[in-house]
Amino acid sequence: MKTFDSSSFQHRPRYSRREALRRAGAGFGMLALADLIARDGVLPTRLQADSTVAVKKSKASRVVFLFMNGGPSQVDTFDPKPALSKFNGSPYTGEAKVGSNGRPIGHLMKSPFEFQSRGQSGLPISSLFPHTAKFADDLCVIRSMFTDTAAHASGCLQMNTGSILIGKPCLGSWVNYGLGTLNHDLPSFVVMTDPRGGPIGSASNWTSGYMPAQFQGTLFRSVGAPLLDLETPNGISPKTQRDTLDLLKSLNQSHLALRPGESELAARIESYELAYRMQSAALAAVDIAREEARTQERYGIHRTVTADFGRKCLITRRLLEKGVRFIQLYSGGGHIEDTWDGHNDCIGNHTLHAAETDQPIAALIEDLKASGLWDETLIVWGGEFGRTPTSEGVGKPGRDHDWHGFSMWLAGAGVKGGQAIGATDELGFRAVEEPVHVSDLHATILHLLGLDHRKLSFFYQGLDQRLTGVEERKLVAKVFA
Repeated sequence: MKTFDSSSFQHRPRYSRREALRRAGAGFGMLALADLIARDGVLPTRLQADSTVAVKKSKASRVVFLFMNGGPSQVDTFDPKPALSKFNGSPYTGEAKVGSNGRPIGHLMKSPFEFQSRGQSGLPISSLFPHTAKFADDLCVIRSMFTDTAAHASGCLQMNTGSILIGKPCLGSWVNYGLGTLNHDLPSFVVMTDPRGGPIGSASNWTSGYMPAQFQGTLFRSVGAPLLDLETPNGISPKTQRDTLDLLKSLNQSHLALRPGESELAARIESYELAYRMQSAALAAVDIAREEARTQERYGIHRTVTADFGRKCLITRRLLEKGVRFIQLYSGGGHIEDTWDGHNDCIGNHTLHAAETDQPIAALIEDLKASGLWDETLIVWGGEFGRTPTSEGVGKPGRDHDWHGFSMWLAGAGVKGGQAIGATDELGFRAVEEPVHVSDLHATILHLLGLDHRKLSFFYQGLDQRLTGVEERKLVAKVFA
């Protein structure tokens, strides 16, 4: 009979906490630890979940998402429809299902805004955007976008997270998870909302979902301190604050050592140090008073209509210069006319919101081109869906939600500008040529950043979760330069 030999266990190696984390759970616990070590310069790069995620050396390393909250009308912005002039005022008799909350479909309504061919490419752009139109040859307009929902809350969620359900990581979180941070003193993902309110769904639009909290968006204000309670309280010296943080960090690290693999706890500990570094870096980044008067004028800082979005765009340029990876700006907040949701008066609504954003966006593009950041920065413009080519007949001419076919544009690093991709039908209701689902757009954005949407995954609830879901998605190949 074979006897038990305890000596075989005497020379087994003892594992450090780091080695135990690496071996436990297929190494999942090392993800957070490696990121924190990388921030301190011990490792050259942060550990990715899949070393094959990067598919190519990309030009784009930063993203600016200009989110037109409420749903801008495609037939009034980037998708001209001559047929609407021909049939203006006629009742709509087609098969497209429109109308939210039982609102009437109304009659076909031509665009009150003139379209002109702009740039050498001749890209048609509405008179709503005289400043942005100067960069027509840089814009790649996708006219055949479609989504799965007609509601603002779920529409914003799907545009941001790829899902109509709350709790999924957003695009900015996936980008930062896949690529890591470019700076150590500022958040890698910054969000700036409209002073009239945030989008419906609020922070669920910039959440990290089931990922560690370090990947979620950080909400910045465009006026005053970028973050509430960021400044050191009166009477607290720098040494006192540093000693307090050191003691807190020591206690927290001891707490973490007893709970290996707690990535959210590790992220929370790091957040205290990041907040400390941000006290000077964030305040400097939003201090636009340092900019020349001419620069502030180009962004429209001193004009009431453009002041807020102008500040946000100027701060965006400064954050990009400091290495912030992903920045999302919201135009429109609250509900109905405070957003691009032009139910009652699409003409007045779009005139206002375009005027608020057009000049600042053009100034941002101009500065990125001048600084060299243009070749590294991808710009995305659009809302959660579009609007119908019919008037609801509610008060002044308004348009309802249209999720079957709408327009967005991309510009910057890796994008072939001066073109329109896809098409809606004759009236502008539905995408009929080269339709692009929201998740196709996400896959394309990730590709521009050098990431393969099929391989960028996060293990959660027994599955390798992806931004683009389990269905087959396609890249919009015509986008690429």
